[in-house]
Amino acid sequence: MKPRSYTSEGIVLARRSYGEADRILAVYSKLHGRVSLIAKGVRKLRSKKRGHIEIFNKISFQAVSGNSLDIMTEAIVIDDLFDLKKNLKKVSLAYYFMEVIGKITHEGEANYEVYNILQQSLQNLKKTKELKKLRFDFILRLLTVLGYWPNGKALPNPDEELEKVIERNLSSFRVGKILSS
Repeated sequence: MKPRSYTSEGIVLARRSYGEADRILAVYSKLHGRVSLIAKGVRKLRSKKRGHIEIFNKISFQAVSGNSLDIMTEAIVIDDLFDLKKNLKKVSLAYYFMEVIGKITHEGEANYEVYNILQQSLQNLKKTKELKKLRFDFILRLLTVLGYWPNGKALPNPDEELEKVIERNLSSFRVGKILSS
């Protein structure tokens, strides 16, 4: 049970516009797992939070529990992954990470290891050139931590196993996978 007001660190998984000036964010937080937050007024030109809540950003945020959605009251960027955003293949893989975390986790279920896997994978993505290996490692570590795959056992087809677990196809482009037309 979350307290009425809370502070955490998190990574912005997704966002969508809501109403005239608001955004609904999906954030995977260090202390509370995946949370949905409404950021009031952030689409206004004068909003101070506007640049802080971009997808992939690692943020420190404060929120207040609301009736249906929690309300984000403050947000500060810790890491904006600016260098990563210059490379289209790396951005594609980062979107893939966000989609996988969004589909395999449940609202409010905190898992510090999942947070660390996501954070480390994004940091490794900044430096690596082996994107396919990073993607396979991300899937293996995630499935192992969540108990869907035995620890230490090789994973022959990570994409197939992941799609079995989440029971749907992913829409993000997979780096290193040949797409059939």
